[in-house]
Parts: sequence; structure tokens; C-alpha cells
Amino acid sequence: MEIQTNTTNKSYTRYNYGVVYLKHKGREVTTSVGSEYDSLLFQLNSVDSRAGRIPPMFKERPDIISDVFYDTPGYWWYPMQFNCYFDPFENLQAGANISIPDLQ
Repeated sequence: MEIQTNTTNKSYTRYNYGVVYLKHKGREVTTSVGSEYDSLLFQLNSVDSRAGRIPPMFKERPDIISDVFYDTPGYWWYPMQFNCYFDPFENLQAGANISIPDLQ
């Protein structure tokens, strides 16, 4: 995993100061330093996961997937990032393969 940081911006908001760019599965993932989720993003390449297929009732619903596997809809973004999915309407179709990362 390649990690690059940008600390040249001096406006000091968490959205544009200390931005971290990660390369995961050939795609760039952007996060900001200081986020409570940074540790999850830094560990993307070493996280254990389960493989499965999306059932029809989970189609286009990363929040439901999160609720089933993590007991909260708030981690909807984690399987999306792990699978390099950017659009649930395009990527989360019934029958599509998906990996569900374990929380660490």
C-alpha cells in the first residue's frame, strides 16, 4: 500500500489539511488525518474478509449490509471502500460478488 500525505495546505480544516492518499487494489482512496476511520482505511490490505453474493433484498443498500454484519448502518462505506465500489446503484446489484471486511 502506498501512502502519501499533503500537509502544504494551511487552512487547518480536517477536510483539506493533512489529506492522506492511499492506493488500495489499484485505486486511490482519500481520507483526512485525524478521522476516527483512518485506522480502518490504513489496514485495508491486511483485513480478513468473507466472500458472498448480494441477495435481491440487499440490492443497492450498503446500509443494510452494514447493519447485518456490523450491527449499525453507519459502516455502510466500509464494504464499499474495501471492494473499491463508488456507486451502490452500479456495484451493489443482486447476485454481484462482494467481500465483507472484518472490523478490527
